Amino acid sequence: MRSDANIAGPMTDPVPGPRTESTGEDVSRETPPPMDDTPIGRAAQLAVEALGRAGEGLPRPEQTRVIVVANQKGGVGKTTTTVNLAASLALHGGRVLVIDLDPQGNASTALGIDHHAEVPSIYDVLVESKPLAEVVQPVPDVEGLFCAPATIDLAGAEIELVSLVARESRLQRAIQAYEQPLDYVLIDCPPSLGLLTVNALVAGQEVLIPIQCEYYALEGLGQLLRNVDLVRGHLNPTLHVSTILLTMYDGRTRLASQVADEVRTHFGDEVLKTSIPRSVRISEAPSYGQTVLTYDPGSSGALSYLEAAREIALKGVGVSYDPTHAHFGAQSNPSMAEGIQ
Repeated sequence: MRSDANIAGPMTDPVPGPRTESTGEDVSRETPPPMDDTPIGRAAQLAVEALGRAGEGLPRPEQTRVIVVANQKGGVGKTTTTVNLAASLALHGGRVLVIDLDPQGNASTALGIDHHAEVPSIYDVLVESKPLAEVVQPVPDVEGLFCAPATIDLAGAEIELVSLVARESRLQRAIQAYEQPLDYVLIDCPPSLGLLTVNALVAGQEVLIPIQCEYYALEGLGQLLRNVDLVRGHLNPTLHVSTILLTMYDGRTRLASQVADEVRTHFGDEVLKTSIPRSVRISEAPSYGQTVLTYDPGSSGALSYLEAAREIALKGVGVSYDPTHAHFGAQSNPSMAEGIQ
């Protein structure tokens, strides 16, 4: 159960509209409501604006975009990024499927999906060749969002896949056979480069790499990029790193801005203009089986993920993102910068 403090959060607080006052000359003027000056009032207005912006909708991709969220370094926000971007894209009007490939099942937990041992899961799809449609569940709080959960059985899948035919492309075949229309498929990978991650890389067209704004942020990234190159060369020629997302950004520290500058220098256009702040609300949301978008839609974390999703969606249709929303220009073709060792 959520605490009373959470129940009385931004979603349920009344947001009075501007009221009209009449002057002596019978000229009406609008005055801002006094609640604007309170933290609760500002949070409530942000929540309404955020959900209103999400409801605007975004251009849908011409074909399903399969995005692999990967980074072999643990604790960088892979699962958090996967579920919150998926919820954001769904709130923007898309149909989104999250595939949980991490045996810990954290993405399933965060989306409020039951994933105990007896639940049909992505393990059955990979090892038992069960159709993906038989394991997909709708996410309770977000319309248009679906999840293929992971169970503890997935922990043994790395070994069981070794002896199977077409072991690297089983997930790809399952996604191709899925008949329900989807705009996005987001695959949450384990923090390793085994057969589960290889299955994700073969199934996807794009790789999204979350990088935390901490010391050693680029550690191990070279190996991931080399694996992407290997998969592109031998198994999936369309695979490319399309997006780098800076997570756990703390604007109060010099280190965060230095890491951000270094990442932007290395990767250029692949780095989203939107970064994800370090946020207590983002950390709390999974314990309630929710994304931060439904847990606290007015929080800085929710707003950041909504903007990141908008940026990803616009890049996908060849439109550059302007954080002021003043105009959108033609998107140039991004290229991966060299230099990551």
